[in-house]
Amino acid sequence: MNKEETTIPDHLLLVLCGPTAVGKTELSLQIAEQFSCEIVGVDSMQIYRHMDIGTAKPTVAERSRIPHYLIDIVNPDEDYTLGTFVMDAEEAIQSIYSHKNIPLLTGGTGLYLKGLLNGVFDEFVGSEKESATTPKKTDTIKQNLRERLEEEGSQKLHNELAEFDPESAQRIHPNDVQRILRGLEIFYSTGIPWSKHLANQSKKNLRYQALKIGLTRPRKELYARIDLRVQQMTEQDLLTEVKNLLAMGYDNKLKSMQSIGYRHMINFIEGNWSWEQTLELLARDTRRYAKRQYTWFNNDPEIIWHDVGETDKIFRNIKDFLIKNNP
Repeated sequence: MNKEETTIPDHLLLVLCGPTAVGKTELSLQIAEQFSCEIVGVDSMQIYRHMDIGTAKPTVAERSRIPHYLIDIVNPDEDYTLGTFVMDAEEAIQSIYSHKNIPLLTGGTGLYLKGLLNGVFDEFVGSEKESATTPKKTDTIKQNLRERLEEEGSQKLHNELAEFDPESAQRIHPNDVQRILRGLEIFYSTGIPWSKHLANQSKKNLRYQALKIGLTRPRKELYARIDLRVQQMTEQDLLTEVKNLLAMGYDNKLKSMQSIGYRHMINFIEGNWSWEQTLELLARDTRRYAKRQYTWFNNDPEIIWHDVGETDKIFRNIKDFLIKNNP
């Protein structure tokens, strides 16, 4: 199939999502080469430097075929929020448009994808960006609210929410601690009530018009690929990668170090599990993660699901989408 010459307006993009180990990387490269795409990673772990094997990053050779964004951009001990991802992804997408290419979002972190395409509170994102360079404003607010909850109780905080945001207080039960804290956090971080954020958000058009392709394969086949991936990670020496991270001073309690693969190797290093247990639990937890990813993506009715082998159908869908939406 010859490379398509379709141009694209700067509000269209492609999405390739699905569970871990389903085969997104190779197909994303084929799509990118066929339709003049550059790839934006939508993966909450591939953002970290020095964490290559356990995150199944595209290889150097694969990244040399197609430009990739949002891989190896922060250290394992750096805080990276949804708001930060959205800002970084927006910047990457605009860069791709400036190259006259098509952004292809590829990955399995559904929350990142939803935040980018459906939007997060603009003002709240701004406060997250500020907190990356100043004393962490939102973290301080969260901590103060938690302390007040312990001292004063949920009813008093609910009454306070009713003063600033009566509409939210009306829909939130006085015992719903999580939402009470969230409502107060948003107000104290942005000065704007949660209900107003939601009203503004509902009025906005989606930032982009996206073709969302979900990639799947038979469950037994997926689980066999997960088992194979675990074997490949051990052959590539994931254990040494984790030992090197610890030697570099990265604490084993970091969020990044407690992710799948890394926490398993740490448990082996600390003598909590045998090697056989480590590999068994790593495969089991990866399968469970794949199930959770399916559950998340299945809640998005805009995703068009294809078996990984349906390459021709996928390419035809992409071509039709670009032609239809290119005036």
